[in-house]
Amino acid sequence: MNTEPLTDPSQWTELALDVLRIEAQAVQSLESRLGAEFVEACRLLLATKGRVVVCGVGKSGHIGHKIAATLASTGTPSFFLHAAEAMHGDLGMLRSGDVVIAISQSGSSGELLALLPGLKHLGCPLISMSGNPNSPLVEAATVALDVSVEREACPLGLAPTASTTATLALGDALAIALLGARGFDKQDFARSHPGGRLGRRLLVRVSKVMASGVNLPTVVPGEKLTQALLEMSAKGLGMVAVCEQNKLLGVFTDGDLRRAIDRGADVQTAVVNDVMTTDPATTTSNTLAFDAVNAMQERKITSLPVVDDEQLVGVVTMHQLLQSGVV
Repeated sequence: MNTEPLTDPSQWTELALDVLRIEAQAVQSLESRLGAEFVEACRLLLATKGRVVVCGVGKSGHIGHKIAATLASTGTPSFFLHAAEAMHGDLGMLRSGDVVIAISQSGSSGELLALLPGLKHLGCPLISMSGNPNSPLVEAATVALDVSVEREACPLGLAPTASTTATLALGDALAIALLGARGFDKQDFARSHPGGRLGRRLLVRVSKVMASGVNLPTVVPGEKLTQALLEMSAKGLGMVAVCEQNKLLGVFTDGDLRRAIDRGADVQTAVVNDVMTTDPATTTSNTLAFDAVNAMQERKITSLPVVDDEQLVGVVTMHQLLQSGVV
């Protein structure tokens, strides 16, 4: 290959396109390999009473970190073990019953091969992910997954590129196949991600963020509009619920006030029934907060009364939902 620097930006783009094409082809070629070995690997991973331990070094180690993290977040307890560190004490992290996924494109990484006696002693099944079917790692594996590629995307043929992409894709395929086999759902996923926005979207209910009790702005039917305005201002939610024996009859909002004034209503003499919105949109306390956000956005409103069993139990506003971090 020409080693002279490429100064034409069009050459940079062409190289980049070659990378994408080669890596896409490497991933696509995996389709024909999702046969008996893949199914057996899934069975091993599903049956284990221990953890899934992913091992690798170098670029394969970086890919292994990602595969372990994806497995762990989708219902398969997993962690990454650096093969070199394992030989200096970290092998103690393994226990009988664990399943090991060892990643090496050559299948001859010395650090991984050095682990084989220890794995055999512990009785840990070994799943290899290698591009060399005749390698010592593949020969020692309980199940061998083929991640070979026709060529690397690196024009020098040296930097792991297409091979690491293919390995990562097959790791994702394993994780998602296991997710489906376990019946892992959104709630399970949220429990693995409680601190992030995704977790909040899937876990936080309206009941956690709504105003209720003494903070709930309410008036009875027939109340003067001026009193409704005082209640709205005191509670600071931009609305007031009109209730009779805790049953919601309507709501009065800032928007209703503007519309009433536009119609020429006398604020001093009007009663809230004359200007309120009847049959307003509502939600329940058990509704996901994120779903409440979507409902408000669809209706172009900023608050929702919360009604359980035909009883008003709270009010949730867009401001509260934004503060909760679900959006």
